[in-house]
Amino acid sequence: MLDRLRAFFNPQDERTLPRRIFWVGFLVRVLYMTLAHTYRIRVAEDHFQFGWEAGRIARALVTGYGYSDPFANEYLAHTGPTAWLPPLYPLLMAAVFRVFGVFTLKSAWVLLAINSVFSAATAVAVWEIAVRCFNRRVALWAAWLWALYPAAMQYAVRWPWEMSVTTALFAFTLVLALRMRGIGDEPRSSRTAHHEPRSGPWLLFGLLWGLIALSNSTLLLFLPVCGAWILLPHLGAPRTYLGPFFAALVFLACVAPWTLRNFEVFHVFIPLRGNLGAEMYMGNGPGSYGLLMENYHPFQDPVQLRLYATMGEVRYVALRGAQADAFIAAHPAHFAADVARRIYFFWAGVPHPSDEAWYNEAGRTLNYAFLSLAGLLGLGLALRHRVPAAGLFAWAFLLLPVSYYLVTVNARFRHPLEPLICIFGVYLFQSAERSRCASKGER
Repeated sequence: MLDRLRAFFNPQDERTLPRRIFWVGFLVRVLYMTLAHTYRIRVAEDHFQFGWEAGRIARALVTGYGYSDPFANEYLAHTGPTAWLPPLYPLLMAAVFRVFGVFTLKSAWVLLAINSVFSAATAVAVWEIAVRCFNRRVALWAAWLWALYPAAMQYAVRWPWEMSVTTALFAFTLVLALRMRGIGDEPRSSRTAHHEPRSGPWLLFGLLWGLIALSNSTLLLFLPVCGAWILLPHLGAPRTYLGPFFAALVFLACVAPWTLRNFEVFHVFIPLRGNLGAEMYMGNGPGSYGLLMENYHPFQDPVQLRLYATMGEVRYVALRGAQADAFIAAHPAHFAADVARRIYFFWAGVPHPSDEAWYNEAGRTLNYAFLSLAGLLGLGLALRHRVPAAGLFAWAFLLLPVSYYLVTVNARFRHPLEPLICIFGVYLFQSAERSRCASKGER
């Protein structure tokens, strides 16, 4: 029996292992979501927890009001066009609503099942990143950990939101970057070892980043570093920039329709999303403490909702942005303290409502902070040992949180980094185990 279990979790055929990990991860997520009834989303506040703003926009799309009404409720049916969120996940929700109904149990189950597909597929990306940069043992542990660890699947089985989709897209973008640099490939002849990537991978690179931009545009800070890292060994080679040029065209083809729509509707340039000023005020206005002040949110505050609907989104966001800028300029020390708190919250854990039992909060914080610490220490060890692509991954750790440090923070914002945190955490403990074995051998 034990031999069969070992053969299942660690088969010799490398081609079947990633598929096996994916299917196990997917089935575990769907079974949990179904048996635990996490698809039974609360109907309070007119189903707002069913996708929050994305769910509201999806409802407006299906009912004929276009991409609009992110905060509409039973008291204010329509609030006008919006660019509060980029369109990928709201459009996905609208497609599901069209087939299975608006805010229905069937739609919730299908959306969480789709999330589960992306979350389980991320385990395959974890496997390839780890096996290319480290070794098979690290890859095996990291991929199975992602497939089966509850914290890795929580957003897929509970939240109809974009985190699982964005995380999978980002993880496979890293896989593509490693392939384009040849990290972990079989040794090739010196004649072809430094041949620059073909146009096909660059087209896929542009497509993946275009989808990321339409899902969670904050990750775009990493795009220039990722592209430059792929190009670095090929600078000066003939046709070096032809592939990146094609990638840029594909990227622009992905985002241009949305940008043009925003200009046509709002008559201002909004490349991807238009809520920065409002978020800055809710994160850094009077009384701010590092987290989003939801009492200033248009959905929570009827006064703000009426002001938002009356002024329109562009003018409302501009007003809130100007108020945030004025408060930050007048209270720079307060803003710096908020940034410091957000840095701590991003890596050590975001506080939850005080009515929760203290031991639940303590356990969650300990788990969250432990994973961050293990990932960061593993990254430091990888940099010290000059692991391939460790420098690229270090840039991801530096750049992806920057927007959240400045605006607001939530535990889910760390999720796109968690595949790397998982890999580096496993690498850290595997290295410690090898060191112990080596010490025993010396004695």
